[in-house]
Amino acid sequence: MKALKNTLFFLFFCFTTDAFAQNVANTNLSWWQEARFGMFIHFGAYAVPARGEWIKNKETLSTAQYQKYIEEFQPEDFDPKKWAKIAKQAGMKYAVMTAKHHDGFCMFDSKLTDYKVSKYFKNRDLVKEYLEAFRAEGIKVGLYYSVIDWQHPDYPHFGDMMHPMRNNETFKDKKHNFDTYIKYMHGQVEELTTKYGKIDVMWFDFSYGEMKGEKWKAKELVSMVRKNQPSIILNNRLMGDGTGKIGDTEALGDFETPEQGVPEQPRKDANGNIVPWETCLTLNNGWGYTADDNQWKSPELVIHSLVNCVSKGGNLLLNVGPDARGNIPTQSVNILAEVGKWMELNSESIYGCGASELPKPDWGRFTQKGKKVYAHIMNPHIGHINLKGYHEKVVKARLLRDKTELFIENTWWGDLTKDNVFINIRKPTYQHYNLPDKINTVFEIELKR
Repeated sequence: MKALKNTLFFLFFCFTTDAFAQNVANTNLSWWQEARFGMFIHFGAYAVPARGEWIKNKETLSTAQYQKYIEEFQPEDFDPKKWAKIAKQAGMKYAVMTAKHHDGFCMFDSKLTDYKVSKYFKNRDLVKEYLEAFRAEGIKVGLYYSVIDWQHPDYPHFGDMMHPMRNNETFKDKKHNFDTYIKYMHGQVEELTTKYGKIDVMWFDFSYGEMKGEKWKAKELVSMVRKNQPSIILNNRLMGDGTGKIGDTEALGDFETPEQGVPEQPRKDANGNIVPWETCLTLNNGWGYTADDNQWKSPELVIHSLVNCVSKGGNLLLNVGPDARGNIPTQSVNILAEVGKWMELNSESIYGCGASELPKPDWGRFTQKGKKVYAHIMNPHIGHINLKGYHEKVVKARLLRDKTELFIENTWWGDLTKDNVFINIRKPTYQHYNLPDKINTVFEIELKR
């Protein structure tokens, strides 16, 4: 009987512990879902050739050929305090910077390798400087870490679908001790999660083909990270390319990571519940600095994309790619400044908001926080907006930017239409009036509960 009691207690303990762990994970996400808007920073030696962070792969460069870029990487203008101010003024609440990208070059002072910025650039630890600068501005901090490594001698070369030397016959018979690489990779992640203070986000990248999950000893890696940083949140890319469902037991992460586009619908689990997700977007078409890429997204498109994400229960992680001197491109700075002007007046419709109970309208999108619905009027529109079926639910409506009272009517040319409520900045509401913000005018609508 005593043994049975012990067994039942053990099972109960395991169950409640798992439930408690899940609740803790959800609690840790609360600040992130409040923030909604973050800065991604792709910065490394690939900024020297200025042809993107995949140059070593795309141009099939050996580590020896790539070495000149490592030695020439001298970011004399690197000042993360400036970066942090740019992010804060844009309304960004968190940031994620590359600690190591696929090329294997470390932006932190790892004790496990000499392939690091501190060896080549004045003994400086750029990750440490970034973390201190962004924390000082009250911005949550995250680190990007690539679990692949095109420099490490024990990472598979020939035949690997992604390695720059995948077709180089010189490496055909070269032996690799992948366990040695895994030990190295886990060791670097342990350095990042034990030597730099509190880390809010760990952004792993990237899995492909058979190189995923337990190939990385992912469960062991995640366990170590969560032990070292109990309140950290993780993305889902240890298990795949970012499309894996968080509702899956094998996801190992806290949020999904669609890339370079906003999903058509909210990301949902098998039961239809919206799961935490974040889309990452570039400001032009490149992640790392690309000198001839001038396909810049407009401030309007960035604002609309941010609203699009939030209206579906997601976050936007917007990338900047500083140049080899350490400067965020002027175009990026100017775009973010314009986004910041809009956020200064309208961020209440972003922070802490999510998908609305109202369906998407033709003229834009809704976001919602509790009993407040925010109507984002982004598309050309004539006359009022109509909240069909809400005529008895609306308490008041204001222009969000300055809290100006809006006009509410439930008549249509004299006929009482009990199923509708019409809202506009003037009345009669059905007439056309020029809205104050051509990019996105936001109506704040308070509902009864």
